[in-house]
Amino acid sequence: MKKFAVILAGCGVFDGAEIHEATLSLYAIAKQGAAYEIFAPNIEQHHVINHLTGEEMPEKRNVLVESARIARGAIKDLSELNVADFDALLFPGGFGVAKNLCTLAFQGADAVVDPQIEEVVLAFHKAEKPIAALCIAPAMIAKIIQGAAVTIGQDKGTIQAIEAMGGNHETTTHGEVIIDENNKVYSTPCYMLEASILDIADGAENIVAAVLQDLK
Repeated sequence: MKKFAVILAGCGVFDGAEIHEATLSLYAIAKQGAAYEIFAPNIEQHHVINHLTGEEMPEKRNVLVESARIARGAIKDLSELNVADFDALLFPGGFGVAKNLCTLAFQGADAVVDPQIEEVVLAFHKAEKPIAALCIAPAMIAKIIQGAAVTIGQDKGTIQAIEAMGGNHETTTHGEVIIDENNKVYSTPCYMLEASILDIADGAENIVAAVLQDLK
Protein backbone atom coordinates (compact mmCIF):
# COMPACT_ATOMS: atom_id res chain seq x y z
CA MET A 1 0.00 0.00 0.00
CA LYS A 2 1.36 3.40 -1.02
CA LYS A 3 1.66 5.98 1.76
CA PHE A 4 1.39 9.77 1.70
CA ALA A 5 2.86 12.21 4.19
CA VAL A 6 0.33 15.06 4.45
CA ILE A 7 1.54 18.37 5.91
CA LEU A 8 -0.98 20.80 7.37
CA ALA A 9 -0.52 24.50 8.10
CA GLY A 10 -3.05 24.97 10.88
CA CYS A 11 -6.86 24.91 10.81
CA GLY A 12 -8.89 27.39 8.77
CA VAL A 13 -8.58 29.01 5.36
CA PHE A 14 -7.47 32.48 6.48
CA ASP A 15 -4.72 31.51 8.93
CA GLY A 16 -4.16 27.76 8.54
CA ALA A 17 -4.89 24.79 6.30
CA GLU A 18 -8.00 24.96 4.10
CA ILE A 19 -10.25 22.41 5.78
CA HIS A 20 -12.14 21.23 2.68
CA GLU A 21 -8.90 20.72 0.76
CA ALA A 22 -7.29 18.90 3.68
CA THR A 23 -10.26 16.64 4.39
CA LEU A 24 -11.01 15.83 0.77
CA SER A 25 -7.34 15.04 0.12
CA LEU A 26 -7.33 12.56 3.00
CA TYR A 27 -10.59 11.09 1.68
CA ALA A 28 -9.18 10.80 -1.85
CA ILE A 29 -6.06 9.04 -0.58
CA ALA A 30 -8.06 6.50 1.40
CA LYS A 31 -10.72 6.04 -1.31
CA GLN A 32 -8.05 5.20 -3.87
CA GLY A 33 -6.49 2.50 -1.70
CA ALA A 34 -3.53 4.35 -0.25
CA ALA A 35 -2.65 5.37 3.30
CA TYR A 36 -1.57 8.61 4.93
CA GLU A 37 0.05 10.06 8.00
CA ILE A 38 -0.44 13.70 8.98
CA PHE A 39 2.25 16.12 10.13
CA ALA A 40 2.59 19.79 10.99
CA PRO A 41 5.44 21.97 12.21
CA ASN A 42 5.44 22.77 15.92
CA ILE A 43 5.59 26.54 15.41
CA GLU A 44 3.49 29.57 16.28
CA GLN A 45 0.98 30.81 13.70
CA HIS A 46 1.73 34.16 12.10
CA HIS A 47 -1.59 35.44 13.45
CA VAL A 48 -5.12 34.31 14.27
CA ILE A 49 -8.10 35.35 12.13
CA ASN A 50 -11.73 35.41 13.23
CA HIS A 51 -13.27 33.44 10.35
CA LEU A 52 -16.69 34.99 10.99
CA THR A 53 -15.59 38.62 10.68
CA GLY A 54 -12.23 38.35 8.89
CA GLU A 55 -10.61 40.40 11.63
CA GLU A 56 -7.34 39.59 13.37
CA MET A 57 -7.70 38.34 16.95
CA PRO A 58 -5.40 39.28 19.85
CA GLU A 59 -4.21 35.76 20.63
CA LYS A 60 -1.58 33.20 19.68
CA ARG A 61 -2.02 29.65 18.40
CA ASN A 62 0.28 26.78 17.50
CA VAL A 63 0.28 25.28 13.99
CA LEU A 64 0.65 21.69 15.22
CA VAL A 65 -2.06 22.07 17.87
CA GLU A 66 -4.48 23.67 15.41
CA SER A 67 -3.73 21.08 12.70
CA ALA A 68 -4.61 18.37 15.20
CA ARG A 69 -8.22 19.56 14.98
CA ILE A 70 -8.40 18.40 11.36
CA ALA A 71 -6.40 15.24 12.07
CA ARG A 72 -8.67 14.31 15.03
CA GLY A 73 -5.52 14.19 17.12
CA ALA A 74 -3.78 11.63 14.89
CA ILE A 75 -0.87 13.86 13.93
CA LYS A 76 2.87 14.08 14.48
CA ASP A 77 5.39 16.87 14.83
CA LEU A 78 7.00 17.48 11.43
CA SER A 79 10.39 16.76 13.01
CA GLU A 80 9.33 13.09 13.22
CA LEU A 81 8.76 12.71 9.47
CA ASN A 82 11.11 10.15 7.93
CA VAL A 83 11.06 10.42 4.14
CA ALA A 84 12.04 6.76 3.78
CA ASP A 85 8.68 5.75 5.32
CA PHE A 86 6.61 7.43 2.59
CA ASP A 87 6.02 7.22 -1.15
CA ALA A 88 4.71 10.76 -1.67
CA LEU A 89 4.22 14.15 -0.02
CA LEU A 90 1.04 16.26 -0.15
CA PHE A 91 0.28 19.85 0.89
CA PRO A 92 -3.33 21.08 1.06
CA GLY A 93 -3.66 24.83 0.59
CA GLY A 94 -5.01 27.62 2.77
CA PHE A 95 -3.41 30.93 3.74
CA GLY A 96 -1.51 29.10 6.49
CA VAL A 97 0.79 27.76 3.77
CA ALA A 98 1.60 31.34 2.71
CA LYS A 99 1.70 32.73 6.26
CA ASN A 100 2.97 29.95 8.52
CA LEU A 101 4.97 27.60 6.29
CA CYS A 102 6.48 30.47 4.31
CA THR A 103 6.08 34.25 4.01
CA LEU A 104 4.60 34.36 0.51
CA ALA A 105 1.51 36.27 1.69
CA PHE A 106 3.69 39.12 2.92
CA GLN A 107 6.82 39.08 0.76
CA GLY A 108 5.69 37.61 -2.55
CA ALA A 109 8.63 36.47 -4.67
CA ASP A 110 11.02 37.36 -1.81
CA ALA A 111 9.29 34.85 0.48
CA VAL A 112 11.26 32.85 3.02
CA VAL A 113 10.30 29.21 3.60
CA ASP A 114 10.34 27.66 7.07
CA PRO A 115 13.64 25.70 7.18
CA GLN A 116 11.98 22.49 8.32
CA ILE A 117 9.46 22.63 5.47
CA GLU A 118 12.19 23.32 2.94
CA GLU A 119 14.26 20.42 4.26
CA VAL A 120 11.36 17.96 3.93
CA VAL A 121 10.43 19.10 0.41
CA LEU A 122 14.03 18.89 -0.78
CA ALA A 123 14.41 15.45 0.79
CA PHE A 124 11.39 14.12 -1.13
CA HIS A 125 12.69 15.82 -4.26
CA LYS A 126 16.15 14.30 -3.87
CA ALA A 127 14.57 10.87 -3.33
CA GLU A 128 12.58 11.39 -6.57
CA LYS A 129 9.29 10.90 -4.75
CA PRO A 130 6.13 12.74 -5.90
CA ILE A 131 5.22 16.06 -4.28
CA ALA A 132 1.56 17.14 -4.58
CA ALA A 133 0.41 20.68 -3.82
CA LEU A 134 -3.09 22.18 -3.83
CA CYS A 135 -4.32 25.77 -4.06
CA ILE A 136 -1.59 28.26 -2.98
CA ALA A 137 0.85 25.50 -1.93
CA PRO A 138 2.33 25.13 -5.46
CA ALA A 139 3.75 28.67 -5.17
CA MET A 140 5.73 27.58 -2.10
CA ILE A 141 6.99 24.51 -3.98
CA ALA A 142 8.14 26.78 -6.82
CA LYS A 143 10.14 28.78 -4.29
CA ILE A 144 11.84 25.64 -2.96
CA ILE A 145 12.38 23.69 -6.20
CA GLN A 146 13.87 26.06 -8.76
CA GLY A 147 12.31 25.79 -12.21
CA ALA A 148 9.35 23.67 -11.09
CA ALA A 149 6.27 23.75 -13.32
CA VAL A 150 3.13 24.38 -11.28
CA THR A 151 -0.38 25.83 -11.38
CA ILE A 152 -2.37 27.98 -8.98
CA GLY A 153 -5.12 28.48 -11.55
CA GLN A 154 -5.41 31.98 -13.01
CA ASP A 155 -4.51 34.56 -10.33
CA LYS A 156 -2.23 37.07 -12.06
CA GLY A 157 -0.45 38.36 -8.97
CA THR A 158 0.46 34.91 -7.73
CA ILE A 159 1.49 33.83 -11.22
CA GLN A 160 3.87 36.79 -11.39
CA ALA A 161 5.35 35.84 -8.01
CA ILE A 162 5.86 32.22 -9.13
CA GLU A 163 7.62 33.32 -12.31
CA ALA A 164 9.74 35.86 -10.40
CA MET A 165 10.86 33.00 -8.13
CA GLY A 166 12.00 31.01 -11.17
CA GLY A 167 8.96 28.78 -11.45
CA ASN A 168 7.00 27.97 -14.60
CA HIS A 169 3.26 28.56 -14.30
CA GLU A 170 0.57 26.84 -16.37
CA THR A 171 -2.94 28.31 -16.33
CA THR A 172 -5.66 25.82 -15.41
CA THR A 173 -9.28 25.49 -14.40
CA HIS A 174 -11.20 23.28 -11.98
CA GLY A 175 -9.95 19.76 -11.39
CA GLU A 176 -6.97 20.04 -13.73
CA VAL A 177 -3.61 18.72 -12.58
CA ILE A 178 -0.27 19.99 -13.84
CA ILE A 179 2.45 17.36 -13.76
CA ASP A 180 6.11 18.38 -13.80
CA GLU A 181 7.55 15.00 -14.73
CA ASN A 182 11.17 16.07 -14.31
CA ASN A 183 10.67 17.26 -10.74
CA LYS A 184 7.75 14.94 -9.88
CA VAL A 185 5.68 17.93 -8.78
CA TYR A 186 1.88 17.75 -9.06
CA SER A 187 -0.41 20.75 -8.59
CA THR A 188 -4.06 21.71 -8.87
CA PRO A 189 -5.76 25.10 -8.23
CA CYS A 190 -8.72 24.31 -5.90
CA TYR A 191 -9.82 27.48 -4.05
CA MET A 192 -7.37 29.71 -5.91
CA LEU A 193 -10.30 29.72 -8.33
CA GLU A 194 -13.92 30.51 -7.46
CA ALA A 195 -14.88 26.98 -6.53
CA SER A 196 -17.55 24.77 -5.00
CA ILE A 197 -16.79 21.91 -2.65
CA LEU A 198 -17.45 19.59 -5.61
CA ASP A 199 -14.65 21.31 -7.53
CA ILE A 200 -12.34 20.78 -4.55
CA ALA A 201 -13.26 17.10 -4.44
CA ASP A 202 -12.45 16.79 -8.15
CA GLY A 203 -9.07 18.45 -7.69
CA ALA A 204 -8.18 16.30 -4.68
CA GLU A 205 -9.22 13.05 -6.35
CA ASN A 206 -7.45 13.89 -9.60
CA ILE A 207 -4.15 14.90 -8.01
CA VAL A 208 -4.08 11.81 -5.80
CA ALA A 209 -4.91 9.62 -8.81
CA ALA A 210 -2.09 11.20 -10.82
CA VAL A 211 0.44 10.58 -8.04
CA LEU A 212 -0.69 6.98 -7.58
CA GLN A 213 -0.42 6.40 -11.33
CA ASP A 214 3.18 7.59 -11.15
CA LEU A 215 3.85 5.22 -8.27
CA LYS A 216 2.62 2.12 -10.08
